[in-house]
Amino acid sequence: MNAKEMIARRVALELENGDVVNLGIGLPTMVANYLPEGVDVILQSENGFVGLGSLAGAEDDNLVNAGGQPCGIIPGGAMFDSALSFALIRGGHVDVTVLGGLQVDQSGNLANWMVPGKMVPGMGGAMDLVTGAKKVIIAMEHCAKDGSAKILKKCNLPLTGKGVVDLIITELGVFRVTKEGLVLEEIAAGVDVEFVKANTEAEFIISENLIPMQNIS
Repeated sequence: MNAKEMIARRVALELENGDVVNLGIGLPTMVANYLPEGVDVILQSENGFVGLGSLAGAEDDNLVNAGGQPCGIIPGGAMFDSALSFALIRGGHVDVTVLGGLQVDQSGNLANWMVPGKMVPGMGGAMDLVTGAKKVIIAMEHCAKDGSAKILKKCNLPLTGKGVVDLIITELGVFRVTKEGLVLEEIAAGVDVEFVKANTEAEFIISENLIPMQNIS
């Protein structure tokens, strides 16, 4: 199992029956493939529909998610324009948003739209999502491609949102953002705390109830 699949599987365990969930582009879209049995959620795609289906074997070339990937739609799904889509988001009707991240810091700040040295089309709906969603989960690989830390003491890229992150899930563990700081609550199999520290710039508290990363097999 690769790192992205591990992360997506663990994120799926955070979703509860009846949740309205927005999945950001990239890794977060994989979460739709690993929803626990018996958990029925409504997946919202910011480009204009609810009822986003799994990407595994149910793609329709005439239907794409917010990242432009062919996707599926479940029976009873509904399509609408961007105005209604963002009314749902800005109106506080999204229970959970799962987004990727370029940087997250120990204060729960998120930077996920400006890639250094590259032209980008804009921040998309991320700023609306981190403000409007009731819970913000960041699903990302623990380090950047060059090996540098992505969980920092302080973000140095332009912020998407300030103090908006609730949970960070990487292939190394699960961190919760609290008033006291980051708390490492779960750690991946075969990984020790010293390795997590060596790959994390941010300071974090080790939970007294630290457990192995849940049910990702």
